[in-house]
Amino acid sequence: MPHHPMLSGDRFRLGTFSTNCSSGMTPTKVPERWNNSWDNNLKLAQMLDEAGIDFMLPIARWIGYGGETDFHGGVLETMTWAAGLLAATKNIAVFATIHTAANHPVVVAKQMATIDQIGHGRAGLNIVAGWNKPEYEALGLTLPDDHETRYAYAQEWFDLIRKLWTSKEHFDWDGKYFKATNVKGDPAPVRGSVPIINAAGSPQGREFATDNANFLFTPAIDLDRSKAEIAELKAQAKAKGRDVNVLTFSHVICRPTEAEAKAFADYTAVQNADTDAVDNLVRLQFAHAHSFPHDLLAQIKHLFALGHGGFPLIGTPDQVAEGILKLHAAGFAGTTLSFVDYVGEFPYFRDTVLPRLEAAGIR
Repeated sequence: MPHHPMLSGDRFRLGTFSTNCSSGMTPTKVPERWNNSWDNNLKLAQMLDEAGIDFMLPIARWIGYGGETDFHGGVLETMTWAAGLLAATKNIAVFATIHTAANHPVVVAKQMATIDQIGHGRAGLNIVAGWNKPEYEALGLTLPDDHETRYAYAQEWFDLIRKLWTSKEHFDWDGKYFKATNVKGDPAPVRGSVPIINAAGSPQGREFATDNANFLFTPAIDLDRSKAEIAELKAQAKAKGRDVNVLTFSHVICRPTEAEAKAFADYTAVQNADTDAVDNLVRLQFAHAHSFPHDLLAQIKHLFALGHGGFPLIGTPDQVAEGILKLHAAGFAGTTLSFVDYVGEFPYFRDTVLPRLEAAGIR
């Protein structure tokens, strides 16, 4: 069976986040901000693959957040993006991020099995049960007001996908949300399934994630709080006979001196923040989602301008490595990394921070 970087080994996993979206994770107006062209994504993927980075995780977006840059207004669709990157890499895992409401499960089951073949068993699926009301409206859909309905729909969606991946016979499906006649999932993914990521903040979301996901994705705002939260989530999964790991996301500004790193953070997230986009992003996150703790809103507004609310890793290679070691000590199984310019900034991280993580024994 081929190796899957998310399912093998006991290291702290590192990935990238949102490289398929314009400006990546940083709602900034600086000219250095990420250009999410296919060529840049391909170049980055091959660089990450060679450096031994474990995974790439995209964000599925259908409309941007406005502001001067229309943050996330330009987005490469994630299933086709993942297919292309899996074909062009050797070892890295590539996830497709799929909104349950916008994608039929019979189609998704086949798409995932196909890209898993393309990558010889390196595909992954990030399931989004829905939170962004304007996107639902853009697709002519209605976002259910209650989390119970969103997750009941997502559960049946994933149950049907799992049945398609495991059933050897044609079958009919007569559910509350889906009807299917004489369907069969051929082929199945290489391992019979793929690793599942789910970001969930509400109690219903956490039930869903601990029932179905391999990795639960959650922000790290206060590491003491994270430590308790991770222990709780792992216990919740264990009570169901499941082992779920918790991932977070971080924003990296790594420079030879702390002063240079702080100056760049100020330049991108204070002097040149796309404040209208930041306001829209925060407003929408808190209107319909429970991904972030609502009582920390004021504290995290700056973090949204910096890196979409990600854990800040800002400073010298020693300081950035130390921050990653703190995430590891809090119980996270891994983190995504974002940069203002991924292709421009990753090589310095690769050459200076990765060796420190290896020396510390977490890679």
